[in-house]
Amino acid sequence: MMRAACLGALVATLAAGPAIAQQRPLPPEPLTFEQKMAWVLRLEDQRILRAPATPPAEAAVVQAPPKGRRARPVPAPPLPAPDLVQLLEDPEGRVRRRAAQAVGRVGLAEGVPPLAAVLAGDRDAEVREMAAFAMGLIAHRSAVEPLRAALRDPSMLVQGRAAEALGLIGDTGSAQAIAAVAAAHLPAVTAAALGADDGASPLDPAARAFRLAIFALTRLKAADALLSVVLDPAGQPRVLWWPVAYALSRTDDARVVPALATVLGRGGSLSRAFAARGLGTHKAAGSASALVGLVQGWRTEPRVAVAAIRALAQIGSGEAAAPLRAVAQARDADPNLRLEAIAALGVLKDQGSLDLVLDAISDPWPAMRAAGLRALKEIDLDTFVIVLSGLDADPHPSVRTAVASLLPALGPARAGPRLMALMRGQDPAVAAAAIEAMAGMPEKPDGLAETLERLLVGGDVMVRAAAAAALGELRPPGGERALAAAYTAGVADDLSQARAAALGALAKYGADAATTTLNEALGDREWTVRLRAAALLRELDPRTDAASRIRPAPGRPVEAYAAQALVAPQVSPHVFLDTDTGTIEIELAVLEAPLTAENFLALARRGYFSRMPIHRVVPTFVVQAGDQRGDGEGGPGYTLRDEINMLPYVRGAVGMALDGADTGGSQFFITHAPQPHLDGKYTVFGRVVAGMDVVDRLQQWDVIRRVRTWDGLELVTR
Repeated sequence: MMRAACLGALVATLAAGPAIAQQRPLPPEPLTFEQKMAWVLRLEDQRILRAPATPPAEAAVVQAPPKGRRARPVPAPPLPAPDLVQLLEDPEGRVRRRAAQAVGRVGLAEGVPPLAAVLAGDRDAEVREMAAFAMGLIAHRSAVEPLRAALRDPSMLVQGRAAEALGLIGDTGSAQAIAAVAAAHLPAVTAAALGADDGASPLDPAARAFRLAIFALTRLKAADALLSVVLDPAGQPRVLWWPVAYALSRTDDARVVPALATVLGRGGSLSRAFAARGLGTHKAAGSASALVGLVQGWRTEPRVAVAAIRALAQIGSGEAAAPLRAVAQARDADPNLRLEAIAALGVLKDQGSLDLVLDAISDPWPAMRAAGLRALKEIDLDTFVIVLSGLDADPHPSVRTAVASLLPALGPARAGPRLMALMRGQDPAVAAAAIEAMAGMPEKPDGLAETLERLLVGGDVMVRAAAAAALGELRPPGGERALAAAYTAGVADDLSQARAAALGALAKYGADAATTTLNEALGDREWTVRLRAAALLRELDPRTDAASRIRPAPGRPVEAYAAQALVAPQVSPHVFLDTDTGTIEIELAVLEAPLTAENFLALARRGYFSRMPIHRVVPTFVVQAGDQRGDGEGGPGYTLRDEINMLPYVRGAVGMALDGADTGGSQFFITHAPQPHLDGKYTVFGRVVAGMDVVDRLQQWDVIRRVRTWDGLELVTR
């Protein structure tokens, strides 16, 4: 009977006509690794922890209905909203690690609690290590206690990263606990018998933890804690290893001087260079003779000689003058070394070098001419005035800029009219330098404010930026209106410096004058300007919610973050810079800095760097290029968000030059030697794998003649 009733009901239903087929929506597909990496890239680039829920896809039929029935569209399952905090609990350790790094890069204090949970409980030491590092990037005080607990983590590397993070936060109260970490690993470092310059990036976990801990103490300027670890009771270094020499060289406490003197005599090349730097900082006159000996040995160790030259200039030692003159006159010496000697003779005000300096002013190399002028001003001001009055405009803009910066030495009466003329001139770099020089003079000429306001309108972006900054210092009545208009006009600029400078100057007029424009700037197309506006609003009113209103940062289309080369790169591209002194081969760090590496490769492939000068060379520090303007202010017309990572600044690291947080673009630098003070502050996006000898030979204004790139598929030359 029941079977018959059911059959009857079915017949009745069919007779009534077509019915709507009921469908169950399919469950969402699990995210792939590539999709998760696209989430990570998007959210960290937009500087947000999570995105709004993605609207569901258009309705779709999931299966064909039975014959005679109408298909009822079934909504596709909604996509999960991208969420970095959610990814911190992912089953895969590599996803959790990458998500932790992204939370740190976003930089919001609300990211600290979930990172603290990872640091305390994740089973993977590499994930905990990254969580500690990320908390240092956020640099919020709420991270201090979890990081202090992590100093006792079973993993040595987690201990080291926790120490580093506390140093980045600036928590001096953790100094003794960090010193205990360093002391615990000192025996292993001693037993390893590391050479003075060995292990720029040691693989041994104990050595790495020790190094990170003493660098953190250096950053904290915690001299007592640091010296208790690295010096024995007699005040001598317990180990002659370059990180110790570096830490001692940056310690203000005079107790380090005997230890630095020991390193200077017994350390390796790198360690002695650091020791020379420290002795110069402490003006250790007793070390002058030893430093002179290092200068005289420039043929065998030129980089140590550079550090010794600088130290002797700081000490002001008269016995250094004759050896420095000998270096400056040695035609077989590296030009960079001779340049350092000329600069040092100027600092020493050595009258015996007057003829040598006058010769430098006519040198074919622009950098030497500029150094000669600076030295002459210090040695003999009267002769400087005479030379300047008869000097034709130099053919190189860097020398003309140097002249503008030196003019205030002539005094207001003579310098004022010349600087005013240069400010109104057609040479942008010189005009900007003249504005800055004028702003620094105690006496300002009549009409300066009016001239600055005129310079805010049109013309070169850096001239307008300099004019805005100077106007903010003067604060003439009505200047706030000109600055607000300058911000609005600057919206059309490719570069953002003029807008940022106008905001900074406007804020000096106070909240009533600045708030409207600053709030407008929270929506600027450039993230760097938004950051600047938010920071200025916070200074004017600490209660502001500006930090949340600037997010998400402007980014690329969502689908662009899913590019295979970004989320799962198969190769590390190589870039070959063919310079005047040879070829430099760079391997890009596509895993640690994917967007920065992609940008560098794209610029190289379109010929951006070809025929571009090396505009900055600082021996033993960096060489820098990537600026088409040539004055250190240029860029590609957009900025990149920082991708700070755990790669250290060792010799040959390639980093992104900055003018503040998240201001990267096209300018890059290569380090001559380890620079631990840059770790955790600047993006490392590559390393030199061949041609460091070429980097060492580069001079300011050498040229990158062409660039070749290889991405695993093809070699492209531009």
